[in-house]
Amino acid sequence: MKKIKIIFFIIIAFIIYKGVVAFKNFEIGVSDRVAEIEELADFEKEGEVIGLMMYLGDPPELKEHLFTESRSKCLELKEVAEENSNAYYECARVNAVLKGKKIVSVIEELEVLE
Repeated sequence: MKKIKIIFFIIIAFIIYKGVVAFKNFEIGVSDRVAEIEELADFEKEGEVIGLMMYLGDPPELKEHLFTESRSKCLELKEVAEENSNAYYECARVNAVLKGKKIVSVIEELEVLE
């Protein structure tokens, strides 16, 4: 009888463990899956994001933009880009049209980040 109780508790603990893991994976993976679905469906939305902007010419004209996850990541990418290019780069919080995790077009530059 003792062995059956121990096996029963092990099975219950395993079921609880699998439930917790499944719940955590669901919470973490939902935002990534939503972004993938939006990108595959060519769904465009407007939002406020941080982007790395590249300007060329005189007067400077916006030529390219790159979506970044955070301010620190943007500043890190800016340093690397400035070492390898003669273009002017800036990190900015922008209102943009997004497709998945890509900036399609910049509507308005809200704030330059230093």
